[in-house]
Amino acid sequence: MFMHKKITGGLIAAALMAACATPPENTIATPTRGPNLGVTPSPAMLAAMDMSIPPSGAGLPAGSGSVAQGQKVYDAKCQTCHGAKGVGKPADPLVGGIGSLGSGKPMRTVGSYWPYATTLFDYVRRAMPTNAPMTLTNEEAYAASAYVLFLNGIIGEDQVINAQTLPQIKMPNRDGFIDYSRK
Repeated sequence: MFMHKKITGGLIAAALMAACATPPENTIATPTRGPNLGVTPSPAMLAAMDMSIPPSGAGLPAGSGSVAQGQKVYDAKCQTCHGAKGVGKPADPLVGGIGSLGSGKPMRTVGSYWPYATTLFDYVRRAMPTNAPMTLTNEEAYAASAYVLFLNGIIGEDQVINAQTLPQIKMPNRDGFIDYSRK
């Protein structure tokens, strides 16, 4: 039994020494700084992530979407979280509350709170659906946005939105924000 402990101890010591040994000449050791979490993004990686859409609509992609197309996208990819016709549950409602912000029971929905339709498109394209963000095509993002705008009574049932028409949509709360931009 004593011999078994010596052999085991020797094997452990050998393994530790091997793990701490210097790497062979043909390998290059990479210096580590910090927690080694990821890489510095290249200019191409940054360009791919630079997809913010301002209120003016600058940078909106090609594509378009109708309310009818949007209902299909919504039913397939949004309804599970936002409920039938955007009424909510389990996620927040998207519809209703227009004019409620100054009341005792404000509802922050797309129709009552969001100041720009371009922001809706930007958010849908980037963050939805929450279980698979950035998976909607531009057409699906335009269509889902059109459907939500229609449900809020902001656009008509026959309207198609695209890079030209989306920035022209006047949201009910457009003037409800103060611009503190640093110019």
